[in-house]
Amino acid sequence: MKTQLELAREGVITDAMKEAAVYDDVSPEFIREGIAKGQIVIYGNPHRKSRVVGIGKGLRTKVNASIGTSPDIIDIDMEVKKAQTAEKYGADTLMELSTGGELPQIRRRVLDSISLTVGTVPLYQAAIETIAKKGSVVHMESDFLFDVIEQQAEEGIGFMAIHCGINLTTLERLRKQGYRYGGLVSRGGSFLTAWMNHNEKENPLYEEIDRLIDIMKKHDVILSLGNGLRAGAIHDSTDRAQIQELIINSEIAEYAQSKGVQIIVEGPGHIPIDEIEANVLIQKRMSNNAPFYMLGPITTDIAPGYDHISSAIGAALSSCYGADFICYVTPPEHLALPAPDDVRDGVMAARIAAHVGDMVKLKEKVKNLDLKMGIARRDLDWKTQYETAITKERAQEIRGSRPPMDEDTCTMCGNLCSLKGVMKYYEQDLEKSRKKSANPAAF
Repeated sequence: MKTQLELAREGVITDAMKEAAVYDDVSPEFIREGIAKGQIVIYGNPHRKSRVVGIGKGLRTKVNASIGTSPDIIDIDMEVKKAQTAEKYGADTLMELSTGGELPQIRRRVLDSISLTVGTVPLYQAAIETIAKKGSVVHMESDFLFDVIEQQAEEGIGFMAIHCGINLTTLERLRKQGYRYGGLVSRGGSFLTAWMNHNEKENPLYEEIDRLIDIMKKHDVILSLGNGLRAGAIHDSTDRAQIQELIINSEIAEYAQSKGVQIIVEGPGHIPIDEIEANVLIQKRMSNNAPFYMLGPITTDIAPGYDHISSAIGAALSSCYGADFICYVTPPEHLALPAPDDVRDGVMAARIAAHVGDMVKLKEKVKNLDLKMGIARRDLDWKTQYETAITKERAQEIRGSRPPMDEDTCTMCGNLCSLKGVMKYYEQDLEKSRKKSANPAAF
């Protein structure tokens, strides 16, 4: 079986490419060409039917929602509801990251409950099952890790975050810089760091990269090169360890693409806003404009309970500068396992941020929605406002909970509505602007 990347290089436009083109309102050839260049990825795993979206250059910034149990809270029904909530509120993909309970069973329930492309971190299952059987992740066998990767690929997983870039050289950079203010916050990164230090061996995901690539290629799984040394505190951002891992990941990305495997490169977690543009630029230059998956980013460390807002600020800037894929953050980040309502809030914050960034990155193609909303507000056209809103249900709920006396207005101003008060003086001009709005490029 040929991968989507191999077919794209041969000039073949697949059904999946056509589906991705419809999703982003571009031509199938645009998708094919982007995949062939390694600058767009799409779902290709034949083992599960999934909604296909394109991630990469020239497309709208996509939003990923992450769910999963923890050792403290194992509620499969809640995880299913979280997955369905993510899909309902517009997430483009989902990552199932459970670390508590019967992991294959949880994953299967989630896969069966939604149509989204689902990603995983296979190392979690390998590490947790090893801990359960042998007492510590340091006793994990590399064969078992690769067996888990293959098992999840056979289940129809669309993309996998694999921590290939943490190797002995990367850990040496970490030591020489004096570790970190915020420590190591990636679970996958911490598992592998402990394993490598204890066993005094190279990371098997790096050392046996061809074995990994063979599995990815066989099942056409997107290899998302994990950022295991991402900063977990603002003062650790863009440090030498992170950049060392990015260099290695970019080298692996190029090699994997040469073998016909689609790849994404993951980016940093906590980062101040004045370093976001540089991080996007460095990743894009190093990886030949490969799709960039930004984890957040969280832009301040002092907002627990509101990290979805901090992250939305970072995500908007990331999207603006060229990031292609955003991992949402929920309000209880750093505090607790998210509940379904937290998933909703995280998805909506990330979707708004992605749109804000796309207004700069994709210009009128995205900004026309804002033009439509502006005109609808001016005309007190509530039906169009609801239809245009990214949060239609929420907008109707809020206005309906505080109904105005005059149904044309809202209770912010009531009969003092500024728009309504002057509309009669500009009736001719309103008609002229409505005609112009039919050709927004003229503005």
